[in-house]
Formats: sequence, C-alpha cells, structure tokens
Amino acid sequence: MKKQALAALWLTCGGMLAAPALLAQNNDIPRTEYGQPDFQGTYTFRTITPLNRPPELANKATLTAKEAEEWEAFENQRQNRDLIIDSVGGAGYPPGVISYNEFWYERGNETIASRRTSLIYDPPNGRIPPPNEIGRERQAEYSQMVFESAGPEGRTTVDRCITGFVGGPPMIPGSYNNNMQIVQTRDYVMILNEMVHSARIIPYADQHSDKQLKWEGDSIAHWEGDELVIETENWYHDYNLRGMSNQAKVTEHFRYVDSETLEYDFTVEDPLTWDESWSARLPLRRSQDPVYEYACHEGNHGLRGILAGWRRYEVMGFNGDGSPKSDTGVVATEE
Repeated sequence: MKKQALAALWLTCGGMLAAPALLAQNNDIPRTEYGQPDFQGTYTFRTITPLNRPPELANKATLTAKEAEEWEAFENQRQNRDLIIDSVGGAGYPPGVISYNEFWYERGNETIASRRTSLIYDPPNGRIPPPNEIGRERQAEYSQMVFESAGPEGRTTVDRCITGFVGGPPMIPGSYNNNMQIVQTRDYVMILNEMVHSARIIPYADQHSDKQLKWEGDSIAHWEGDELVIETENWYHDYNLRGMSNQAKVTEHFRYVDSETLEYDFTVEDPLTWDESWSARLPLRRSQDPVYEYACHEGNHGLRGILAGWRRYEVMGFNGDGSPKSDTGVVATEE
C-alpha cells in the first residue's frame, strides 16, 4: 500500500515537472491553419541574467531563490545609469562617457526562471569559449581596421545602425529593444526584431542560398515535430556578432513552454573562431506591447564627419580617437 502511495506521489510530481514538455506535444497547442504550432505574436527576451557567467560565480551554475533576489538588487543598482557619477564612470563606461539616462533602458530586472547564472549552458562553465588562433588573428585585423578607420568599412555595423546589438541571429538580451515579433505563413516565418528594425523573412527550405549575401546571414527553417528550427549560414561579412566569421553556423530552436512563453535555444558553431561550439537558452515571453519603430542613422549621416574628425586628430599628432599617438590601439566597438 505504501509503495502504491509513493508511486502515485511520484507520478503526480513527475506530471507537474513534465507539464511544459507535454504542452509542446499535445493538441492544446494553438495551431495555424497549416497545422503548425502558432507562435505568432510579440515577445520580449529581456532579462538581467548575463550571457556569460560572471567570473566570481565560476563554480556556481544556478542561484538559490535568496541569492537570485540579492543578485537582482545588486545588478539593478550597478547598472542604473542615474546612479553613475559622470566624473567617475561605472557599469563599463569610462569617466565622462555616460550614455542615456535610466529612462531609456529596458534591460530587464529579473533573472530567468531557472535562476541559472548565465544564459550559456554549454560549455558547462557558462562562458563563450576563448578564440582559437585563426579567430585571434582575424579579430586583431578587425580591431586594427577599426583603429585606423581609413574608410566606411572601418566603422562598426553598430556605429552605422546596420545590424548588431541584440537582434542577431542569435538573439541575445541587451540594454534595450529586446522585443520581437513572429509572423507565420504557409511557406515562410518572419522574425522582426525591434533592434535595428531587422526583419528576417525565412523560407521553409532544405538548402541555403548564397546568391545574395545578407548582413544577418541566410536563414532557412523546418519543423521537427512541434519545434521550429532555423539554421543560418552564408554571412555577408566576417566580423559578426561576438566575433563570428562569415563561415559561422547558428541553429535556433523555438518551442512552447506554456501559453505565454516560448523557449529559445541556440547553438553557434564557427571553426574559424572557436574550437568548440557554444549554446544558450532563454525565454521569449509574450508581450502586450507592439514592436516600436527603430530609427537610428547617426553613423550613416555622420560618417563624413566621423572620418574627417579621425583624420584631423591624426594631423595633430594623435590617434584618430584623440588618444596619444601609437600604431595600434583599442577602439570601443560595442554599445
């Protein structure tokens, strides 16, 4: 009798734990008229959980509920732009270079539900692997090109509001514009990211196209049961997000967790940058807000002035960014 009671209890608990998985396999999933799971709608992927596990948490994969609460409080205070003293700097900003005030940020203020200390779950240390020799050489060449800024290609795609930030692929939470929309038809799935207003119109196909290279790469989709899989290759340039080369492959998985949440899981493979792949997982939570217009062309309209200023500093005997003269240097390439 006791064994039967324990078995019943185990089945009950097991059923509770498996509920999200069951939702993704049963007939309760909303479906399009074509029979596919209906993911359509707007979502947000903002969270305060970092992509890479912080070094101080090197041996800690998850937080307790209390630790997560303390981490949220600490990070929300540390990153609050209104609390940064301009002459001192903070949150990655040097003195005198503080960007927008806190009103403009929507980085998220909570950890993900699993309380993992990083979005990356593979490798097990929760961090992007170190670049291999080829990757280091290419990144050094890119850094030197940015440092010299001899022409338009010397300015980053982020500078020029072309691509980058959080839009991906892969989509990685950032300081703002962590919103996106999914639209499905019989032959395509469209992902519109609020950041840089990039729209990926992705066909259900078996083969990639390399006839027209795109900044976001060439994406194709297929279904594995009730899971949407998107594979992206054939990038236009070789200094993509996180240092990826134009030979990188990004595989994204979308699946239902519950009626208000999709699980987004991606893997990055790039033998010209890393000797091993890396994978991350995060929730896409339904949002009642629309995807707002993204308007950014400062680095395009101002390109002539940017390059002219760079040359002027060089004539004066400085580096193009105003630092003391040298042949190599480091120029900030991220927001």
